[in-house]
Amino acid sequence: MVDQNVQRLRRLDCCAVSDALDKLKLSGVVSGLPQRAGAGRVAGRAITVKLGTGEAPPGPPVHLGCTAVEQADGENVIVIEQSSGVEAGCWGGLLSLAAKVRGVAGVVADGPVRDIDEAVAYELPVFSRSTTARTARGRVVEKGTNIPVQIGDVRVEAGDYVVADNSAAIFIRAADIEAVLEVAEMIVNKEAAMAKAILAGTPVGRVMGGSYEHMLK
Repeated sequence: MVDQNVQRLRRLDCCAVSDALDKLKLSGVVSGLPQRAGAGRVAGRAITVKLGTGEAPPGPPVHLGCTAVEQADGENVIVIEQSSGVEAGCWGGLLSLAAKVRGVAGVVADGPVRDIDEAVAYELPVFSRSTTARTARGRVVEKGTNIPVQIGDVRVEAGDYVVADNSAAIFIRAADIEAVLEVAEMIVNKEAAMAKAILAGTPVGRVMGGSYEHMLK
């Protein structure tokens, strides 16, 4: 079933969504996760992956990220926490290929990713804190899939909404999505009218006067 909130979110840039969060006094914006592969905005619902050092949870060994990819589809963004401080890839080439085959919307990683050239070749959207060639093997393990993760200063849970572009990555709680979408769409409509006025020759200072400065109040 198509999630209409995901479809609406895909039409909104992160700056408009950030402004909506400000107006509603909500957090969720994470800067410093630039797009390393793919092109354009991504949006979807989070499938979370938490990585760390030490022993993996009990049970059959599973390579990090595989469970998330197998659960994901085009409505999902895979969101990874790898804030261990160990330089080790939290995402790699075979995972990128598998995600592309599954039609996954994209990947947002607070940590290093590797094999980024392969993600570029597959045109899979990947946003990450950094890149590396260092393998995760012997360095970090998966602590769990679809458990809470920390991305920047934002706590993200499975099923939260995600939108990412070249300005930021933004995470929105499912309980807040309707309100955020309504405000962001209002902001986009107002800014479209202002852009039309600028194109028609209205001085920008007049267009961006009091109404723009107080738009979020």
